[in-house]
Amino acid sequence: MTLKGLDELDRRILHELQRDARHVSSRDIAEQVDASPSTVRKRIQRLESEGIITGYHAAVDYKKAGYQLFMQMECTAEIPVRRGLCTDALDVAGVVGVRELATGENNVLVTAIGTDSTDLARIARELSDLGLRVSDEDLIQRDVRRPFSEFDPEDEP
Repeated sequence: MTLKGLDELDRRILHELQRDARHVSSRDIAEQVDASPSTVRKRIQRLESEGIITGYHAAVDYKKAGYQLFMQMECTAEIPVRRGLCTDALDVAGVVGVRELATGENNVLVTAIGTDSTDLARIARELSDLGLRVSDEDLIQRDVRRPFSEFDPEDEP
């Protein structure tokens, strides 16, 4: 299933889940989308089984949790081994996210959390040992997200 295969109800359910999956129930979503709670539950199960919904994640303020450094590292990987290196990078302690990019020389973005510069240097060293070349590091001040506008019936172009 692709975005084009989603109907209006699917998109509205996805919008509600992206808005706040932690505090919304099938009954709450059903009220918002004018469907029964059982229909919403079945749709969510289908979206999960089709791989459209890939998980539910907590948004963490790492600084408040005691981890002062939130870093994005731009890396380069040879294309034939890039996918495997992305998977391996997730095993490095402190790495919380990896994005494999389809274009550009810096084709892997690694998000890491640390308590001090020594911690981040260790992470960069371990990524390098795996075969990723770290070319740039950016300290992230804040990460803000919102639901995809195409899923919001109120946000019409």
